[in-house]
Amino acid sequence: MTAEVVAGRGAAPRVRLLLARHWYAWAMTAPVVIVTLVLVGYPLARGIYLSLTDATEATMGRTIGMNVIPPTYEFVGLRNYVEILTSATFLERLAWTIVWTVVCVALHVGIGLGLALLLNRPMRFRAGYRVLLVLPWAIPSFVSAFIWRYLLNGEFGVVNAMLRAAGLPGISWLDDPFWAKVSVIACNVWLGVPFMMLAMLGGLQAIPRELYEAAEVDGASPWQRFRHITLPGLSPVTRTVVLLGTIWTFNQFPVIFLLTKGGPAGATEILVTYAYREAFEGIRNYSASAAWGMVILALLIVMAATYRRALSRQGEAW
Repeated sequence: MTAEVVAGRGAAPRVRLLLARHWYAWAMTAPVVIVTLVLVGYPLARGIYLSLTDATEATMGRTIGMNVIPPTYEFVGLRNYVEILTSATFLERLAWTIVWTVVCVALHVGIGLGLALLLNRPMRFRAGYRVLLVLPWAIPSFVSAFIWRYLLNGEFGVVNAMLRAAGLPGISWLDDPFWAKVSVIACNVWLGVPFMMLAMLGGLQAIPRELYEAAEVDGASPWQRFRHITLPGLSPVTRTVVLLGTIWTFNQFPVIFLLTKGGPAGATEILVTYAYREAFEGIRNYSASAAWGMVILALLIVMAATYRRALSRQGEAW
């Protein structure tokens, strides 16, 4: 059957022909598509719908024993989004979330690159160093957050005990707004550096050694070799890990919530932890929480699109 005949008979024969030719590929991808629709598609659609209502704990439908209470929430359109985007709370949380993300990702990439450069050189016990540096990433993030909470305890913490032993005053790591921000950043950097280090190390090992040898023969300095060979060679890896790191850090719930619970006085609250509070603390406002979630998703999509466009302008594919 020719393409012209299929086109002349409408879309249905074309779909049947496509399925007949590629049935194996469709069969292999069908489970993934179904699971994605169930685990991601439905919750996303439900969240979008709730964000356009005034659903709260009091107006949601529920079953108590034999009694079925129907939902009483109503459609309110974009009211939740307008309230969020015009509130001072959103601007404050967004500003700190951006600072938190930029600082953490910059430290992740910088420290990860430095450690990768060290581990890429011949040295004794290199395999052992790699295992030790990967351990923070292997430990579940909630366990790491609890460990850091103990270490930074103002009264009984190990860090303050070491400071006092050195004759220095203790610091209110988790009770002072500035030091609380420093603490959550330090904990998140400790968690994220191993991934960046492994990614950068893989990128370094993919760069041909002949390039360095030729540059050294031509008299290039270590800085010149790093600038003109290492950085361009790491560009494909760096583009990916920066985007992934930005998304992960922007939505890094465990570190903030388990270490400071967003305190003190909301100083370390980021967008995702605030959305959680709206849905699960106090008077549970499910519609506002869903709207906050959609705003966070929209911000991440805009950032990813901007990042891709910036790479395209530089002539780099992504």
